[in-house]
Amino acid sequence: MTDRMLPVLLSLFLLCCGERGIPSKEIISEMHLKQGALISCGPPEKEFGSVAFETSCKIAGGDFNLAMALLHSFEYDEAEKVFARIIDKDPGCAMAYWGIAMSNFHPLWAPPTPAELKKGSEALAIARLIAQKASRERDYIDAISLYYSDWDKLDHHARCVRFETAMANIYMAFPRDKEAAVFYALALTAAADPGDKTLAKQRKAGAILTALYQQYPNHPGIVHYIIHTYDYPGLAELALPAARRYAAVAPSSAHALHMPSHIFTRLGLWDECIRSNLASISSAKCYAEAAGIKGHWDEELHGLDYLVYAYLQKGEDRLAMQQWDYLRTIDAIYPVNFKVAYAYAAIPARYLLENRLWGEAAGLQITPVNFSWKDYPWQEAIVHFTRLMGAVHTGRVDSAKVELTSLQRIYDTLTKQKDIYKANQVLIQIRTSEAWMALKQGKADEALTSMSLAADMEDGTEKHPVTPCEVLPARELLGDMLLQLNKPDKALGAYAADLQKHPNRFNGLYGAGLAALRSHDKGEARNYFRQLLSITDSVNSDRPELVTARKVVKIQ
Repeated sequence: MTDRMLPVLLSLFLLCCGERGIPSKEIISEMHLKQGALISCGPPEKEFGSVAFETSCKIAGGDFNLAMALLHSFEYDEAEKVFARIIDKDPGCAMAYWGIAMSNFHPLWAPPTPAELKKGSEALAIARLIAQKASRERDYIDAISLYYSDWDKLDHHARCVRFETAMANIYMAFPRDKEAAVFYALALTAAADPGDKTLAKQRKAGAILTALYQQYPNHPGIVHYIIHTYDYPGLAELALPAARRYAAVAPSSAHALHMPSHIFTRLGLWDECIRSNLASISSAKCYAEAAGIKGHWDEELHGLDYLVYAYLQKGEDRLAMQQWDYLRTIDAIYPVNFKVAYAYAAIPARYLLENRLWGEAAGLQITPVNFSWKDYPWQEAIVHFTRLMGAVHTGRVDSAKVELTSLQRIYDTLTKQKDIYKANQVLIQIRTSEAWMALKQGKADEALTSMSLAADMEDGTEKHPVTPCEVLPARELLGDMLLQLNKPDKALGAYAADLQKHPNRFNGLYGAGLAALRSHDKGEARNYFRQLLSITDSVNSDRPELVTARKVVKIQ
């Protein structure tokens, strides 16, 4: 518990009523809990899946299970409203305050804001003071309290590790409590080290969840967390059954409609990815209108990023451009967060870089101009990287140097903020930029060394869950560079390696086919070009690469 919480605790002792520790209406009001009717944009039955969580609360009943279902689908605002409704009816329900803290935790998204941390800490302080609760409930409250305590001294990941350790103890102490197993699996995924390429914690979580899935296929947390846990190359196939089920389990959740696309993207299943995100975007629009949001809900922009990426992999540039044009009309979003910033930066960057529109890329503007980009340096770096790659490929060396300086500034900022993961992502962009600048200066060996380093660095880490893919995969770019240097055999190796991590990428397949063709392996070239043609829609795509692919495939 931090020093700043002492006044809160003191006031709780003074204002809570009697030995049972039940808070007064005044102290509950001071938490400013989200209130109002549950908003749902799915079926009229408000389907969020099936959860059964036992509590000692007097009248929580179905409301508590509903709140838990919402929590498991990361519908945090709606979950908090239902937990608040329980508190209104039964202010002595300790687990409802636990639910408030869990609704402000969101372990797999951006860390809680100071306001969310304050609210969660206050709710837990009340929960601990309430005398009437089971020992199991006390353990749940203590577990999440370990995350909230010392939040001004320890970073998000360190506190997630604390939560994982506590949930492991609950999981072992209550082997029949499936919710303990579900939350332990979530804690394992949240506490996983991004640099651990063995994915040990993710595999452990996946084993727990997969065993539960056989018994509880309609539990939203189980199917949801399987997707997050296996959202990695080499593991994604294991999550495909859950991905194809989740939308049916919780069709009233926009996030549940979107989340399967993480696995569809990993496996290059573009049609399924498109359907998933069209449904999610529609649901998110409905939610914004029903909630009275002035503008758009952040979940809509998250879905747009994945949708544009999938359209581009099918070569459907017209449909991708329609979404970019639509994005340009959006200037009011709630809440403003890292997902919104990423979509604003990545959607235009993807369109220009995937299509090799280097002139337009060099002149890409950061939009919207009134957005708080200083709060999102990693996302801003995407725009500078796009402009740099455009400048390099159009011979604007001085402009490229300016953008490189901006990338280095952002890297320094993230390093000072101790955001090592994002700093490393920007460093990969810096090494990639230096490689292509060296190539344009005729320094082939230096260019290949830098580009190989960038590819190795990217292989050594994982993409952030916010993004369907790096704006341009480094090893694919290494293949592009090797092709330019007339090293088709090595280029084919680079493309093939990248396609293992990013299956069915349009440019990866085309590059591999072209490299095979230049290596005089027409059979291998036909294989790659056939695969490319199988994922594209010839009616909706006029990419020039497809002309070459069709020509080669017809050659016997």
